Amino acid sequence: MSNGRYSMSFTTGSLLHHESVKLAALYLDLGAWNSVRDKVIAENLLQSRTLNTLKRVYQEIVSRLKTLNQGEIEFLVDANYQEQAYLLWIAVCRRYGFIADFAVEVLRDRYITLKVDLSREDFDSFFDRKAEWRAELSGISPTTQIKLRQVLFKMLREANLLTPKNMINAAMLSPELLDVLSPGKHRDVVYFPVFESDLEGVAQ
Repeated sequence: MSNGRYSMSFTTGSLLHHESVKLAALYLDLGAWNSVRDKVIAENLLQSRTLNTLKRVYQEIVSRLKTLNQGEIEFLVDANYQEQAYLLWIAVCRRYGFIADFAVEVLRDRYITLKVDLSREDFDSFFDRKAEWRAELSGISPTTQIKLRQVLFKMLREANLLTPKNMINAAMLSPELLDVLSPGKHRDVVYFPVFESDLEGVAQ
């Protein structure tokens, strides 16, 4: 379970796959986030309609990418589409304690207890349970709660962890991905619907 206050600002975008890989590659090329920011704004590389939107989306993406170390960013740029999606899901979980806790306590728990679906009620029950002792959740309106649920489920679908009909997809974590997460890979594995026994002997 995550400690500290939950940040709930993830409605700015879903997984932001294409945009995140683009900015990661630009970071590797330029070597500094300030330089990336200047280029993104000067050339509107995220193709936003307004400057405020551009800055907001940029900041959201970078806040996630900054949870990755140099090796993970390099892997992100060179990996295949699915591995990129898994790594971006890890970055989202590292960035947002609420999503990390949901991934562990709901998504993965349902999978390892052989429950094959994920419903809106599962999210709402989790949210209500957390709101009982998280002041930052108790003040969120029902409309915002629905938006949070929609964005989170969209992220799961974009990461191929949830089907369009809300069936849970088992994660197929490659040895290369597990290797780049070392050390601390087991902490990140719990964000996925996967049995750790399936990973025994992989990237140890």
